Amino acid sequence: MKLLFIITAVVAGMMLPLQAVLNSALGASIKQPLFAAFASFLIGTITLFIALLIIKFDFYSIVQTKSAPPIVWLGGVIGAFYVWIVIVATPILGASLTFTTLILGQMLISIMLDHYGVFGLPVVEISLSRIAGVLLILFGIFLIKKF
Repeated sequence: MKLLFIITAVVAGMMLPLQAVLNSALGASIKQPLFAAFASFLIGTITLFIALLIIKFDFYSIVQTKSAPPIVWLGGVIGAFYVWIVIVATPILGASLTFTTLILGQMLISIMLDHYGVFGLPVVEISLSRIAGVLLILFGIFLIKKF
């Protein structure tokens, strides 16, 4: 089962640069990257709503979200920032450099989130091998930028 999630995550990761290129092209065509981010989220929201209808989601269950800590709602704000920055950065840096720098940022925060077991994540302490992995990503950024 874990292998299925790994493969699915790889495929989803492959979609992010494609999404960046499509959203950047939309932003360039209308000369407003922020609107392109808005359009991406609007279409994504409609898609997710249709998916909820297909799985017959019990919308009444939403009242259970009262027990969630308020900070969890910042995920949408973070997602909006991420998509907007990707739309702006991709035409300037290219897809490879944009996404390797994003991966560096993701790995830096991921290592900290794992180390402290934030929001119930399994605790995985920072180790030399994890630090080496981040340094290899940093070296990859250098190689992509140089060549």
